[in-house]
Amino acid sequence: MKRNETSSQNKLLRKTIEKNRRIRMKALSFKLVSVIPDRHFSQPKELLSHIDQIDAASAYIKNMRERIEVLNRRKAQVISSYAARTGHDGAGHKYPILTVKELGLGVEVMLISGLNKNFMLSQVISVIEQEAAQVLSVNISRVGETIIHTIHAQAKISRVGVDTSRISDRIQEIISSNL
Repeated sequence: MKRNETSSQNKLLRKTIEKNRRIRMKALSFKLVSVIPDRHFSQPKELLSHIDQIDAASAYIKNMRERIEVLNRRKAQVISSYAARTGHDGAGHKYPILTVKELGLGVEVMLISGLNKNFMLSQVISVIEQEAAQVLSVNISRVGETIIHTIHAQAKISRVGVDTSRISDRIQEIISSNL
């Protein structure tokens, strides 16, 4: 008798485990499909079978991987063409390179440096904030031996604006003092 009881308990346990697995897989696949934009489905998600939804999500992920690869290649090309135009190549670094652009009421500061950068990013941000601009975002990217720091800021007082030449001069002083 005990053997039959144990056997039926094991079957029940296996059924419960399998049921929980199916519930979890359904929840995970629903979560996956919910983050895919609707425009990537041939018809409304609700009308597609579960398999078709997963296939569409898989195709979307593959598409995004390919797009990332294309964008990374394009980014490397832009950096290498910039390096070729300015004479800053990977071997004979003439870093850091500073560009400051005015963007309406905002400013974009781009610093391109080697891995052994010669400035403190916090100092650069302090200069921007001292010049009446509020830093909105900082993006740091690495491509090979090159690091690109992009800082976006906007004027704290819109009628005063931001003096990009003063920001550029002060950051250039920081860079020069650290060489």
